[in-house]
Amino acid sequence: MTRIELPSSIRSDTLNIAASLPATQVLGPGWRAAVWVQGCPFRCPGCIAPGWLPNRPARLVSAHQLAEELLADERVTGWTISGGEPMLQAKALVDLVRAGRRLRAINVIVFSGYELSHLKRMPSGSGVPRLLEMIDVLIDGPYRAELNDNRGLRGSSNQTVHYLTDRLVGSALEESPRRVEVLVRDGELMFAGVPPVGVFSAVMQDITALREKSLAAGGLR
Repeated sequence: MTRIELPSSIRSDTLNIAASLPATQVLGPGWRAAVWVQGCPFRCPGCIAPGWLPNRPARLVSAHQLAEELLADERVTGWTISGGEPMLQAKALVDLVRAGRRLRAINVIVFSGYELSHLKRMPSGSGVPRLLEMIDVLIDGPYRAELNDNRGLRGSSNQTVHYLTDRLVGSALEESPRRVEVLVRDGELMFAGVPPVGVFSAVMQDITALREKSLAAGGLR
């Protein structure tokens, strides 16, 4: 497995996360909390989050603290973990899922650019085998923009939804309609969910139109 060593300032029992969302309905069935890790060895053209690719410290947080944050909303029954590349922080994610399940019986969906057949060959010291035993769904494979068929929770048709337990069998993650939340954080736009084709350009057109309307009316620049 391609490996990115975490910066020396980051402890091995600490998660390096790019962002989190305490409650959403666009990343799997029911109300879910989401976390995106920082750092990824893949450079997929059309990546939804290029700012989360660099191997640099972002937000450093312990598994216990993050688990409590992700379960602060009582409606949450599941977590979705993406990135970045989650498998590069597999050991810390094992601690996160373990801490979360001490508090609530959550189901867990994980996205990875690595294929399941590759992950199954990883040594136990990587934390990957243990993480695979703990999660319910793995959506694997690199994103390929030319294969984006606008269907389901996976980004492109080469990716596979693997039901590793029976908890989410029947939820039709391969076929479910795509939905996206557009959030503003620290003055920047953030998209949560697997965006329908064309949503980025549509949002940017709306923003441009609103800005031009504001300028024409003498609004703030």
